[in-house]
Amino acid sequence: MARSSAAVKSPPAPEASSRKPSQPKPAAPKPIAPAGDFDRRKPRGVERRPAAADLAAPADADVAVEAERRRGRGAQSNASGRYEPVARVAFDDGWQSFEELPPFKTTVTLDSTRKIITRNDSPDISFDRSINPYRGCEHGCIYCFARPTHAYLGLSPGLDFETKLFAKPDAPKLLERELSAAGYVPRTIAIGTNTDPYQPIEREHQIMRRILEVLDRFGHPVGIVTKSALVVRDIDILARMAKRNLVKVALSVTTLDPKLARVMEPRAATPPRRLEALAKLVAAGVPASVMVAPVIPALNDSEIERILDAANAIGVKEAGYVLLRLPLEVRDLFREWLMANFPDRYRHVFKLIRDTRGGRDYDSTWGKRMTGGGPVAWMIGRRFELACEKLGFNKLRTRPSTEHFNPPQRGSEQLTLF
Repeated sequence: MARSSAAVKSPPAPEASSRKPSQPKPAAPKPIAPAGDFDRRKPRGVERRPAAADLAAPADADVAVEAERRRGRGAQSNASGRYEPVARVAFDDGWQSFEELPPFKTTVTLDSTRKIITRNDSPDISFDRSINPYRGCEHGCIYCFARPTHAYLGLSPGLDFETKLFAKPDAPKLLERELSAAGYVPRTIAIGTNTDPYQPIEREHQIMRRILEVLDRFGHPVGIVTKSALVVRDIDILARMAKRNLVKVALSVTTLDPKLARVMEPRAATPPRRLEALAKLVAAGVPASVMVAPVIPALNDSEIERILDAANAIGVKEAGYVLLRLPLEVRDLFREWLMANFPDRYRHVFKLIRDTRGGRDYDSTWGKRMTGGGPVAWMIGRRFELACEKLGFNKLRTRPSTEHFNPPQRGSEQLTLF
């Protein structure tokens, strides 16, 4: 699979022929789409990449990494990012066997970022600021819409996203400084909306716990999204913040089928452990909600009612859902994974996905990217609404409060001569 424009040769010039003037001029051959079909240019006379991939050619077996080297990972391949000037593909040249290549191991690089609060003005999400303690995510969820962000680092959204991680150890100190800034206006900070703050490496680095300690001390509201049972480690801080209405935690439960979860979210907590974590949060008085996300037509959409019923049984009273999103490289990674694990459902799943996206693989239009459109998307949304109504979900919604925000008093900052 070509992954960059530099790795693709230009189409050959048409050869001279002895055709008669009355004969029509043959059409110029279409160039191969560069950068995994992510060419941003639009040359004259050349159509842009189709919004939907050809279902007749679902998988790129020549770029798939051997199963033993990616054991316990979600992605099948590790193609170069869309911004790379060259594409690198492993092949056996006769000098070294593929069997001698080492397996993919998790590495963590310290990220010396200078700011920690990220702002956004998106009209279809409920927060305007967020924190990401880590870049990349070891959970390896194949559907993760954050995968394309690894291309900004010169890395692959495939296996690199799951194995080459970046931690921000200075995040708590930076957060304290930014919350103390003159003129700062508090609003709920979202954590976990890009990569999971409770992924496995958090056990060692404990960046998320130290961030919560800062937020608790400042009386600042926070909303957390995770699919890890590690969140219960911080239940002491969360319960303390909950008494002042400063926190809300959402756990994503994609499926109750352990086999499906194992291949789709290989290093995330099992479904029973996520439900157990929700139960502990509810028992501790921490406002908790369940996210049925993402909903994948013909793969896990049949479990919507079962997931909500299981969450209701343990006392959860709020719920939400998000339709599968396939931006940029996620589309091809998901296609490879689907063909490798569920080849019999491949065409049907993508047919339904396109029915929810106006015939395309993905539509990033504001107001549509989370829930889609069309009859299939409407049916999924209506089923979710009816199940919530039947079980009593979302009668009341918790909104973290800003009334307790109390940054440290800023002392005199008169400059000195020496």
